Amino acid sequence: MEKKKEVILVVEDEDIARKNLEHILVKTGYDVVSVADGSKAIDLLHSKSFDLVVTDLKMEKGDGMQVLKKTKELQPYTEVIMITGYATIETSVQAMYAGAYYYIAKPYKIGEVRQITKEALLKRQLRLENIKLKETLKNVLILGESGTGKELVARSIHQLSSRSEKEFVAFNCGSFTEELMANELFGHEKDAFTGATKAKAGLIKVAGGGTVFLDEIGDMPLSMQVKLLRVIQEKEVLPVGGETSVPVDVRFIAATHRDLKEDVDHGNFRQDLFYRLNVITIKLPSLTHRHGDIPLLAHHFLSQKNKTMNTDVQNIQKESMELLRQYSWPGNIRELENVIERAVALAKGPEITVDELPEYISNLSVETYRRMDSEIPTLEDQEKNYIKWVLDKCEGNKTKAAKTMGIDRVSLWRKVKRFGMNDASNV
Repeated sequence: MEKKKEVILVVEDEDIARKNLEHILVKTGYDVVSVADGSKAIDLLHSKSFDLVVTDLKMEKGDGMQVLKKTKELQPYTEVIMITGYATIETSVQAMYAGAYYYIAKPYKIGEVRQITKEALLKRQLRLENIKLKETLKNVLILGESGTGKELVARSIHQLSSRSEKEFVAFNCGSFTEELMANELFGHEKDAFTGATKAKAGLIKVAGGGTVFLDEIGDMPLSMQVKLLRVIQEKEVLPVGGETSVPVDVRFIAATHRDLKEDVDHGNFRQDLFYRLNVITIKLPSLTHRHGDIPLLAHHFLSQKNKTMNTDVQNIQKESMELLRQYSWPGNIRELENVIERAVALAKGPEITVDELPEYISNLSVETYRRMDSEIPTLEDQEKNYIKWVLDKCEGNKTKAAKTMGIDRVSLWRKVKRFGMNDASNV
């Protein structure tokens, strides 16, 4: 069956600009409805659904900010792209905080409009799929490299579900012994062990009606896997030292960087638990393969760090953002968060400039990696050459290189081994 075309509302009061935008989007394969002012756009939003709104900022009848706010009010899952010839830090930050997907300054490039439109529509599609799927699912398995944002995805699933008003509890299965793991997840009764002077509810009970996120589920001991499987199947928990099980109603979301199917084949993970958790699998690509997410994530972390660090850095300079988009991010989202935190701490003005970025990123403006045959390099080429470059800068010290890149030593070891670069035993 032929896929239904996405419908885009274009709002632009300049005739030529409006027709150009309409032409670009129609040629790309979208259905387009275009109007000449914000007031007409708002009227349409009351009666017709759109997948995306592309609006100018400054218009005589109803400006772009009014269109943006009304879109988010009437059609909250419809993305909005702002296009304007009056770009300022203040207005761009205001638009992003109001819910705009992106802010494009005139004159823009056709390729830029097409790419950002594609990414905005993909975001909408994923959000709608999350809403439909997660409402009916009890178990979700998230796979991805370390630092790819598995917990962020888990929190998004929770927030978009009917369980959003209840607790979201995160637990790292690789950080506890088996005894402590059972105590933390299942709780204990009074006098269950030495020092247990009173009963304690486990995290699964605390999350009643909500979500339990089990990070690095592949590191859970086999004996604990048996106990967890019973909780999932029977929907009840037996506290340590208890005799009576307690009913529970939670959604389990598990995540791991490991290949669980391979672990099952080698007897390191229970097959029955794997199939219980694997109702639906979400595979997270590395940040290297989703550079379109970088501006959104960078602004998210900027807002987050301003709150936690009590700072007021309002924006990310255009040149800085371009460098962030070019960088290969071997440390994935965790590395991006660290870079933004560092930049916020060093910022001397209202925006993050190139000077506040780590040297290995700011040097991308002069450091380029090209194949000998002059062909455009693949993302894998970029990552491999970047790792070689950092190792060279660190004089072969892999521990120092991993720290410089914002990743852990094990992740660097895996990458060095995957690329067959050299012996990684001294990481």
